[in-house]
Amino acid sequence: MRVTGNPRVSGLKHEEIARILTDEVRSGQVAYGVRLPGETTLAERFSVSRNTVRAALTELGRAGLISTRSGKGSFVTYDGRPLNVRLGWARALQEQGLDTIVRVERAEEVEDAALAADLGEPSERFIAIDRLRSIVDGPVISYEQSRVRATPRVADAVSAGKAAGSLTRMLLETDLIASGGEQWVEVRMLDETEAALLGRATGAAFLWSRCVTRNAVGELVEQVESLLDPAYFSLHFQFSSQD
Repeated sequence: MRVTGNPRVSGLKHEEIARILTDEVRSGQVAYGVRLPGETTLAERFSVSRNTVRAALTELGRAGLISTRSGKGSFVTYDGRPLNVRLGWARALQEQGLDTIVRVERAEEVEDAALAADLGEPSERFIAIDRLRSIVDGPVISYEQSRVRATPRVADAVSAGKAAGSLTRMLLETDLIASGGEQWVEVRMLDETEAALLGRATGAAFLWSRCVTRNAVGELVEQVESLLDPAYFSLHFQFSSQD
């Protein structure tokens, strides 16, 4: 791990240390698979107790940035990519040579008791982000309705207009890092409202997808329901067996 000086820690010490280490991991100063310095070394670096360092490392573990192995230390598990079943639609389509633009239809905080109950979430508050995606100078190809765990950082990012960019990147930047999830896919016929939004005929066949992702400790990151034009989208799943 490359260390640049001995930073002055202010505020809640473990949170500030976690922020500094998070920045170093995300910037690539500490690469995937590298073992972090031990608690004693970090305690000396930041002039704090080992308990404070341990609390900071717990925060990094909760964010999915590191994994701690008993007797061996803490290793970086963040490799610069979202641990999601999606790459992010924009990037996936760009790899096919298609440039897309996004129009945000809705971006606001909402309360949804039914969704909270369905997901087993303690809070009924979510950030709702509804978007239409189009091929540049071409048709609308998807309608995406995201419900993201409401945090101050997500709210600030949405206020700054980041919902119009890559949601995958926005979630990473706001420390909502998915380590696993579930996805459902089926073919659905567009109803009148959906057809009008997508500029298609009522009854046209689209792929419907629901994806729920959670972080390393099981907290919700995002639920997104999407209607996808099958002429532009296909889904590939990989499975592995475990003992």
